[in-house]
Amino acid sequence: MSDERYLLTVPISVRWGDMDAFNHVNNATFATYVEEARLRWFATFDRGWKDEDIGPVVAAQSINYRLPIEWPADLVVEQLLERGGNSSVSVVFRILSQETPPRVYADGSTVLVWTDRRTGRSTPLPEAVRKAIGID
Repeated sequence: MSDERYLLTVPISVRWGDMDAFNHVNNATFATYVEEARLRWFATFDRGWKDEDIGPVVAAQSINYRLPIEWPADLVVEQLLERGGNSSVSVVFRILSQETPPRVYADGSTVLVWTDRRTGRSTPLPEAVRKAIGID
């Protein structure tokens, strides 16, 4: 994660319901933690990042599971901007323990594409998103 630009860190507390039959956080819940961080990032944008006509969709996501997470645990999800394009944004993330030094539970990336809700086709990034990621 060398060329990335820091976006935000979101604290997450593991809930008992996040656990699976093996007594660790279910793999699908990792994606929920990443989604929560992404939505908190969107909340920092100026108005206009989505409306009834356009909005972001997850076009691709990869998660590398490094360690199991057990309850109880307090985590942080770090997000960094990897790349901003004409209609898409690539974000890398890490799910870490809040300990020092932190344990890396997972890392990965998400590609978000802004699309026209009527046609399903990509559309240029809204001005609020371009501003948030530093594209003029």
